[in-house]
Amino acid sequence: MMSVVKLNGKDLTIAQVVKVARERVSVEIEPEAMALLRDSRQLVFDLVDGNVPVYGFNTGVGWNKDKRVFKEFFQEYNRNLIYSHCLGVEPFASEDEVRAIMLARLNTLLVGATGIQPEIAVMYKSMLNAGVHPLIPERGSVGEADITCLSHIGLAMLGEGEVYYQGKRVPAKEALEMAGLEPVILGPKDGLAIVSSNALAAGQGALVLQDAKDLLDLCDIIYALSLEGLNGNVSPLDPKTHQLRPYPGQAWSAARITEYLEGSYLWEPDWKKPVQDPLSFRGSAHVHGAVRDSVSYIEALLTVQLNSSDDNPCIVLDERRIISCSNFEVTNWALGFEMLGLALSQLSKLICHRIIKLGNPTFTRLSRFLAPADNVLGFATIQKTFTALDTEIRHLSNPAVSDFFSLAGDIEDHANNTPYIIQKTRKIIDDLIYILGIEAIHAAQAIDLRSDIHTGKGTRAAYQAIREVVPYYEKDRNLSEDIRKAYSLIRSGVLLSRVKEAMER
Repeated sequence: MMSVVKLNGKDLTIAQVVKVARERVSVEIEPEAMALLRDSRQLVFDLVDGNVPVYGFNTGVGWNKDKRVFKEFFQEYNRNLIYSHCLGVEPFASEDEVRAIMLARLNTLLVGATGIQPEIAVMYKSMLNAGVHPLIPERGSVGEADITCLSHIGLAMLGEGEVYYQGKRVPAKEALEMAGLEPVILGPKDGLAIVSSNALAAGQGALVLQDAKDLLDLCDIIYALSLEGLNGNVSPLDPKTHQLRPYPGQAWSAARITEYLEGSYLWEPDWKKPVQDPLSFRGSAHVHGAVRDSVSYIEALLTVQLNSSDDNPCIVLDERRIISCSNFEVTNWALGFEMLGLALSQLSKLICHRIIKLGNPTFTRLSRFLAPADNVLGFATIQKTFTALDTEIRHLSNPAVSDFFSLAGDIEDHANNTPYIIQKTRKIIDDLIYILGIEAIHAAQAIDLRSDIHTGKGTRAAYQAIREVVPYYEKDRNLSEDIRKAYSLIRSGVLLSRVKEAMER
C-alpha cells in the first residue's frame, strides 16, 4: 500500500494525485528537486542584483508590468500581490480537491523554472502532511492561470484567511500554530509563483478524470446487467468484430463486459431471441469505448501539465536566463475536457435509451414498466427523472472554452475557462451516477422477473450489491429513496469494489 508519494517534478501520476487527495497519503520532496529550487532561487537574486527588469520579480504584473518594484519593497509588494489577487467566489473546493490543487502546484514548482524560495515549496508539503487545507473559492478564474483562486493558498501561508483543519473551519493563523508551522515571509517572485499557475483546474481535473474512469467501469458492469435483464445478444462483444475495427476503448470495454458475463445464461442458444438488439444495447461497448478514448487523450495531456512548468516568466537554469512566455496556456487539455463532456453526453443518452427499452415489453417480453402485477404502476413516471437529468447533462456539455473577454488593458486577450470546464464535467459525472443508479434498479428488477435465469460472475456480484440496498419492487413505493440509495451505492465505490472482488476470486 502506498504510504508516501515522493515528488521531483517529473513523474507525478493521476493515480498518485488521487492517493494524496482522497486517501491522505503524505508527500516528500526529493533532495535533487530541493537542490534545483535553491539554484533557481540564486539565479533570481543574481538577476535582481544586476538590476535586470524581470516580469514579476522587480516589475509589476499584468497591465502594471511597466512599474518597477525596488528591492526594499519586495516583501510588501509580494504580500500585496497576494491580497490584490484574492478575488475568488464561492463555493469553496472540497478538502480532497484542495489537496489535489496544492499537490499539482507543488510538483510544478519542483520543475525548477519558477525561482520561488525553497521554503515555500516546503510549506506546501508541510501543509499537505499536516492537513492544513486553505479555503479555495472555485469560481473567478478565466483559465489563463488560476490567479484569483490560488491566491487564497498564499493568504493561508501568510497566516491569514481561513482553512479546514481537523474537520473544522478555523482561522489560518490558528491552524498553522496548532500544526507547528510558521507563516511564510515573501521575497521576489514568490507572490506571482503562488498565484500564477493552472493548479486549480489541474488538481480538480485529475480527480474528475479518475471519477470518469470509475464511471466507465461501472457503466460496463451495469450495462452487462441490463443486457441480462433484456435477454440481449452477446454477438456485439465478439472480439473478432473489434479486431476488425481496432479502436482501443471499445475493445477494452467489450472484453470487460464479456468477463462480467462469464457463466451467464446469455451465452446459451435461444432461437426466440431477436437477431439484433436496439443500438443502445448493440453499440454500448463502442460508445463506452469512445468515452474511454477521450479519457486516455486527456490523461496524456494532463500528466504533462502536472510535470511541467506553467510559469511566466520561466527560468532556464542551465542558460541562466528568464524568459517571458505563455506556458500557462492550457487550451489543449481544456479542449480535451470539453470533448469528454460531449462524450459523456453521448453516454447519458445511451443509458437513458437502455432504461426506456427495459420498461418496454416489445423489447423485453416482460411486463410494461417492469411492474410485477397489473395493480402496480412500476417504473413509469421515473422516466421523467432520468430524462430531466439527461437534459441537464446535454446543457452542461455545451462548450465554454470560447467565452472570454480581452482584459488587463487588452494585454490578456485570450482565455479558456478551464476551471469552469472541469467543474461542469464534474457535475455531468454526478448526474450520470444518478442515471446509472436508475439503470441498475431497472436491470435488477428485470432479472428478478426472469426467475429462471443464471447471471454472470461479475453481474451476480453487482445484482447482489444492488439488492442489499434496493429491494425487489413488489408494490408501489417512494422511488426517490431507491434512487438515492442506488446513487450512494455507486458513488461510494462499494458496487465497483464488490464486482472487482468477485472477479478476482
